[in-house]
Amino acid sequence: MGEGRDSPVELLLVTSRETKRWVLPKGNRIKGMTPHAAAAQEALEEAGVIGATCPAPLGTYRYRKQLESGAALMVDVEVFPFAVTEELADWPERAQRTRRWFPLAEASMAVVEEDLKTLIRGFRASEFSQMTGSRALLGSVKSVKEGLHMFHWFQSLLPRQGNFFALFEAHGQTLVSGGAALARLLQGGTAMQQHIREIHEREAEADNITREVLRTVRRTFLTPFDRGAITSLISSMDDAIDEMQQTARGIELYEVTDFELEMRDIAAIIVDSARLLAEALPLLRSIHANAARLHELTGRLVRLEGQADDIHGIGLKKAFKAHGNSNPMAFIIKLELYSHLERVVDKFEDVANEIDNLVIDHS
Repeated sequence: MGEGRDSPVELLLVTSRETKRWVLPKGNRIKGMTPHAAAAQEALEEAGVIGATCPAPLGTYRYRKQLESGAALMVDVEVFPFAVTEELADWPERAQRTRRWFPLAEASMAVVEEDLKTLIRGFRASEFSQMTGSRALLGSVKSVKEGLHMFHWFQSLLPRQGNFFALFEAHGQTLVSGGAALARLLQGGTAMQQHIREIHEREAEADNITREVLRTVRRTFLTPFDRGAITSLISSMDDAIDEMQQTARGIELYEVTDFELEMRDIAAIIVDSARLLAEALPLLRSIHANAARLHELTGRLVRLEGQADDIHGIGLKKAFKAHGNSNPMAFIIKLELYSHLERVVDKFEDVANEIDNLVIDHS
């Protein structure tokens, strides 16, 4: 995803070795690796990319695979969100494959499998809805015919002042950028200070946006929805990036340079949560029309929070076994970092709940 809030998402595809059709990097389960870690390994080997892999799959698709024995069997593939942080100039299968970045719409047409096309379209559905404005218009007309409540009709006639939606979306972009910087930070390496600095800068940008929202609430006569809902939503969003900053501060204070797999997994969940929120926020401009998609997005945010809780527990248990008796201070440091990371995801769930409340009130 680009830096701007309206920047399109691009998907990296590679060619298959035999048929040269466009596919996602994929492979068999790797013994001793979790599925999402195996997916990251395949991305490195087949596409030469390094990044943060969200442990929660987007979904599955099926395709028929030609085996060396000559048999052609159906294979189920789990697809994991993977945020690329580095592209390598050389990688194990460079001579056997071509890699290319596609806009989502082009990627959905480039792949053959229908289920995979559907997953790609659902990754950021708003990009496809923008290309089919007339279809959306027909859908909205249909919904009116099915019965539009008088409240919604009256509300649409009222003038709306203030730039709340643009501010929400701008803040959402700081979360996307901050989450990506946090994921890069937890990969370690020589550029850690640069990633810490970016997180601080993104948090400062978010604070400025939050202050502007609160000022706008005070001076705006008519707001798009309840003033308390506006302040609760922006405050929850701001809490999320505050916890990202607290994580970065802890890493800097304690001079941590090595990070457990579980920490990196939670960071990958944060990246995916920010992506989902970045899609949800523009849909608030027309809550009634977008209620179903908003519900889908907030539902996934809540599920990601539950998965992060599980990973948090596993990571803490491993840290205690490794350091609880021999090095209590090391355990305390890891406990603090895990707590901040978990709270980032908790705050995304809070944002999801705020959006759900808006959907209930306005749809």
